[in-house]
Amino acid sequence: MIDVPHKLFLGFICLCVTTVTIQLIPLSKQASAWNRCLKKTSESLSQVKAFQQIDDQSKEVLSVMICNGAVFEPKIKSNIQ
Repeated sequence: MIDVPHKLFLGFICLCVTTVTIQLIPLSKQASAWNRCLKKTSESLSQVKAFQQIDDQSKEVLSVMICNGAVFEPKIKSNIQ
């Protein structure tokens, strides 16, 4: 086997750990923003009178849809035939 110096091996391990850590920073920021969106949206839905009667799971589903960017457009009924 090739005899690799111990310090070189530790340096390589430190470089790998540092690289992975730096790459995880944007992901952790995105997760934090997502959690903040869910929390604030759920709190806002709880204040709306129409949504106070639905259970927490339904509020969470609506919050996920809103944070994902779901757009609810009203459907206009046309009497033109």
